[in-house]
Amino acid sequence: MGFSKRGAAEIVLAVTAVVALLQFSHAAVYKVGDSAGWTSIGNLDYKQWSAIKTFQVGDIIRFEYNAQFHNVMRVTHPMYKACNASAPLATYTTGNDTINITTKGHHYFICGAPGHCQAGQKVDINVLRTSETAPTTAPEGSTAASVPSAGSPAPSPSSGISLRASKGSLITKLCLAMAGFAVFVSGFY
Repeated sequence: MGFSKRGAAEIVLAVTAVVALLQFSHAAVYKVGDSAGWTSIGNLDYKQWSAIKTFQVGDIIRFEYNAQFHNVMRVTHPMYKACNASAPLATYTTGNDTINITTKGHHYFICGAPGHCQAGQKVDINVLRTSETAPTTAPEGSTAASVPSAGSPAPSPSSGISLRASKGSLITKLCLAMAGFAVFVSGFY
């Protein structure tokens, strides 16, 4: 019993597909404010909400809110601090907005409705470098629009379902080792 070069190539292709699927499964989906969502009612502390999350590149941030009363604006750090909604980097208005985090660093969001940001309806999503660690909780699932970092310093991490990098790295290494073994074994036949 032996592997042909074609058989080895098929194994490598299959392992590569599995690795790609596992990499995709690492993304976590965070609903901002958890069950309360994105609101100015109820004294929700978004700073505290984000501080207990461990956000990573590839994660999806979901804002759920009543679009008649709220919106989501991606802003710079100075705009975030000043609650300045005059020139946002991006504006979302559907009431069910998903944003794919594509870069590490801080991502600042505010509600542009008058008085809402000043009342605390703003959040800093801090995506840590991979060498940094913070508490991990599980998030929820969805698809999203890509958003790069708004740059500048501040706080960090919601609830959902995710395989995180430590597990993913092990799985990736195992799959790559299997692929390498398949190629190695195919050389003997």
